[in-house]
Amino acid sequence: MSSAAVVSAVYDTILLATDGTVASEAAEAHAVELARALDATLHVLYVVDESVVTAYSGDEYVDEAEGPEHGLEEAGQDALDAVEDAAGAEGVDVRTALRHGEPADAVVAYADEVEADLLVLGTKRRPDEYRALLGSVTDRVLRLTTRPATVVKTDVPA
Repeated sequence: MSSAAVVSAVYDTILLATDGTVASEAAEAHAVELARALDATLHVLYVVDESVVTAYSGDEYVDEAEGPEHGLEEAGQDALDAVEDAAGAEGVDVRTALRHGEPADAVVAYADEVEADLLVLGTKRRPDEYRALLGSVTDRVLRLTTRPATVVKTDVPA
């Protein structure tokens, strides 16, 4: 069996976690190309961070559809649609999901739910002080998951 056949047999289900930012762009392109090359199903997940939603009082909003949760859901759906379009153009079987919760926990739970063979995560360069104080969702996912993961770095000035 060729090494390409072994890899494609191992990676039938790929999960891309995206936040729709520049830090995810390279990861999105990599995940689409990898899924195309391996004829794998690509799951794309966007998580609405509940801590952001609950931290905001929203006093000036009179209609729930105007609040931060609605805005985050719209941004998430836009990010999912963009990856779905790119993957579809490459002939990749893609499934999208929008979830609510703590991002790292939600990514790991979704990966377990779909039995992802590989997680693809993006990250961008940040100052050491930032990482020491706050870390990143990608760092937390890597600590929590037992599944293979690929981290695609984007070099964007902090």
